[in-house]
Amino acid sequence: MLQLLQEHEIRGSVDHRDEKIGRKIRDAEVQKVPFMLIVGEKEQEQRQVAVRRHGQGDQGSVSLQAFVDQFKEEISEYLG
Repeated sequence: MLQLLQEHEIRGSVDHRDEKIGRKIRDAEVQKVPFMLIVGEKEQEQRQVAVRRHGQGDQGSVSLQAFVDQFKEEISEYLG
């Protein structure tokens, strides 16, 4: 998944720490990470990612490609 993001010039990293998901989400919010893509067992089975946006919380689950498309569209709109 990280490779697909990088192929579309989207920076990302994976949090492999041995912490509970809630702690990882809180830490990312404090660091003001704009988007968090969460992949648990359910998401793996459904081949989706759960999207969280800084300051807005849970945005639902989508395919990784759908997230990439939406992200690129938002960037294009922002840049005009």
